[in-house]
Amino acid sequence: MQVITASRSEWIAPFAGLEPGQFRKLVRVVARRGGDEIADGRPGRQWALPLADRVLLVAVYWRTNLTMRQIGPLFGVSHAAAHRVIDKVGPLLALAPVRKRRVDSVAIVDGALVPTRDHRLAAPSKNYRYSTNVQIAIDADTRLVIATGDPQPGNRNDCTVYRDSGIKDQIDDRPVMTDGGYQGNPEVIMPYRKPRDGSDLPEWKEELNAVHRTVRARVEHTLARMKCWKILRDYRRAASTLGDAVSGIAHIHNITLAG
Repeated sequence: MQVITASRSEWIAPFAGLEPGQFRKLVRVVARRGGDEIADGRPGRQWALPLADRVLLVAVYWRTNLTMRQIGPLFGVSHAAAHRVIDKVGPLLALAPVRKRRVDSVAIVDGALVPTRDHRLAAPSKNYRYSTNVQIAIDADTRLVIATGDPQPGNRNDCTVYRDSGIKDQIDDRPVMTDGGYQGNPEVIMPYRKPRDGSDLPEWKEELNAVHRTVRARVEHTLARMKCWKILRDYRRAASTLGDAVSGIAHIHNITLAG
């Protein structure tokens, strides 16, 4: 018996974090990317769930971080079928690259540690858990996510992950703001640091640092909203699928923000 279905709009907002109109927009994106053409993975066998329910299943999984044996019965399918839906539909929710931008647009980059149980990629980090370092970039004006990086081991510094994750190449055509942890990347805009002799910064530098903190806080707020999707608090699947999940959640976040 199927408990949650996209045909009942009252289930969408509490479980997927989207209004019904926003959810329909997401389903249309997946359909354009070929969601209806993907079979169940077995010759001659179609999906038990329609496309809208499959998209909702992925969104509910990311939102709640339920196990497959919990989420399968909610949609009236086996845990194996739920696993296949997430594998096939999840990548279709990925964030689309930005094609146009204003000349004066500025990107803000920051990283987040995602606890990850797959030790093939995760590493012990400063939160004493096996984690991966995930970088995201937002537009400073619209606050929409414009790029996500490939997850890297959590024991690597942001300055290194910024280059290795591929996010630097995605936003190389615009000014980039970061915090002070991105030393070694001279192209980014960082706050002024105190001199090594311990003397105070000039007043004008302190004022610029205050403005920098105010603007850069926007990416912190974005990361906090994305972590409302509980899968980013304890990722149990293979680490190779984490990039798709982060990109998909960023896409859903943009739809929620833009309306």
